[in-house]
Amino acid sequence: MRSREHGSAILVVMIVISSLLAGAAILVSLQLAATRSVDLSRSAMSALYCAEAGLSAARPVVAANYAQWNSALGQTTEPSWLSSLNHDIDGDGVADFTIMLKDNDDEQSPLSNDLTRDNDLKIFIVSTCAKYPDTPRQVSELMLYNGSGTCFQSQIGGCGANGNSN
Repeated sequence: MRSREHGSAILVVMIVISSLLAGAAILVSLQLAATRSVDLSRSAMSALYCAEAGLSAARPVVAANYAQWNSALGQTTEPSWLSSLNHDIDGDGVADFTIMLKDNDDEQSPLSNDLTRDNDLKIFIVSTCAKYPDTPRQVSELMLYNGSGTCFQSQIGGCGANGNSN
């Protein structure tokens, strides 16, 4: 009778060890999934900041090259005149973002929308971060060309010396 009891004790120990190993495997799997999720969230935020940095860098160059807007509209690649931008924001020698220009819906009916021609001095600057391929991010901003320097309403004298908004 004693030899039978030894066999059942080993079986119980094997079941307990197997269930502990399965539980440990599940915990490791959950921890790895949580770590991957945090990494993706961090990468997504960094990609958003990268795209916003590209937009910030492109804004003055796009404004200074108003005469070339129509040649850049409707293209699927970055205009060559934007090559003067420093596309490498982290200094690793690789371009981190790309810039494209898109026309807004500015044609009056009955004309159809022409994405290759600007009619109202407004276009979208679109910055796409290429640094983080797992979490691509793109930001765009509507830019208005006003043909002169920057005027801030709240400066002394306001815009055109018409008073300020303070």
